[in-house]
Order: sequence, then structure tokens, then C-alpha cells
Amino acid sequence: MSEFKDLGELEEKIGYKFKNREYLHHAMTHSSYSGGKKYECNERLEFLGDAVLQLTVSKYLFTNMSTVPEGGLTKLRASIVCENSLYNFAKRIDLGKYILLGKGEEMTGGRDRKSILSDAFEAMIAAVYLDGGDEEATKMIMSFVPSIEALKSGKVKLGDYKTILQEIIQQNPEEHISYEVEEIDGAQNHKTFNAQVMLNGQIIGRGSGQSKKESEQAAAKEAVKLMGYETD
Repeated sequence: MSEFKDLGELEEKIGYKFKNREYLHHAMTHSSYSGGKKYECNERLEFLGDAVLQLTVSKYLFTNMSTVPEGGLTKLRASIVCENSLYNFAKRIDLGKYILLGKGEEMTGGRDRKSILSDAFEAMIAAVYLDGGDEEATKMIMSFVPSIEALKSGKVKLGDYKTILQEIIQQNPEEHISYEVEEIDGAQNHKTFNAQVMLNGQIIGRGSGQSKKESEQAAAKEAVKLMGYETD
């Protein structure tokens, strides 16, 4: 088990001591790490962790925000479970320090890559759930989730409109959204990206930004607003 660093330290940070630390080993193994196939990667755990997180946050909001309508709950949940939030949760405990990575990922900054850290955080949720059950997983999740007071005060940023839009659309499984970068204007170091978001091939929002991601977020924000949901 020498490949794994200071997992006891990680247990202290999340407030849970594993009965079977193999779950945590598994959660901290990225797909780029082979290790002679000694450890299975954390992708399946990520799948389970995402489901546990969604349900936990949904129950939390439903129970504590009884006057907020469905649309508002959807928006709040999306802001809490989005990749940006999970990345920030992971950074709070320096999660990248504990992940097993392949040499390529290690060399290219994988320990600080948003997708890797957010996925590992979800895998860690699943590990706690499998080892300690729903109560322990909920306790760990809630140690990171903003308080109801903070949510009600508006101190939590709700800026991941792509995630919010996806949450809304997923309520109708037959619907499909996609993004396209329409055009790029400006000099090399002053580019403007124009994006459009489409629902079943029909444009429902447009937006501009200085990067592809920024323009897609702007397009998604417009679409969310047009659907009748409040935006920041």
C-alpha cells in the first residue's frame, strides 16, 4: 500500500475513519495509473458518489427550504453539486495530494486539474457510503455543503449556468441540449467567442466571452433566464 500517501491524514480531514481502507484506495486511483492493474480506477465509484451526493443535497434543500419552488431548488442543487463546487471542496482538503496518477497526468498538472479533483471527491463520497452507510456519507457531505443561512442570503455563487440548464433539461429525458461556437473575432490575444446553445437543434440562447467556456456559460445563462428562472 506504499503508493498511497497519508490516507490517515485524509481520514482526519473528512472526519471519517474507514473500517476497510481499500474503499479509499480505490477512490484515490485515477484511470491514468496502472500500478500493474493492482488497483481498479475510481470511475465506477464516481458514478455512485454522484448519485449519493445528488440525493443528499436534494433531501437537505427539500427539508430546509420549504417555501422555495421546484425551479429554485433545482438551481440551488446545481450550484452545490457542479464541478466548480466539487473542485473547491477538494481543494479545501488538498485532495490532489492523495490521488494516484500516471506519469503523464502527473507531469501535466493533473493534481490540480478540476475534472480529476471533482471526480475523486465524488468517488470518495461513494467510498464513505460503501464503508459506513448513508448516515456517515451524509455527515461527510454536509461538512462541505454551504449552510441554509448562506444559501438564503445569496452568498453562494450560482454562476454555473451550464450545470443549471442541464439540471432543468434532465427533467425531460427526451430533450437534448448542445453547444456550438458560432464564430471568433479579434486579434490573437483579444479573441471573442460567440456561442449558442440548442435544445433539440433549436437555438435557445446566445452568449459571448473571452474563452469558449465563458461564451457557453453566457449562452446557458440566457437560456435559463428565457425559461423563467432567475439569474444572478
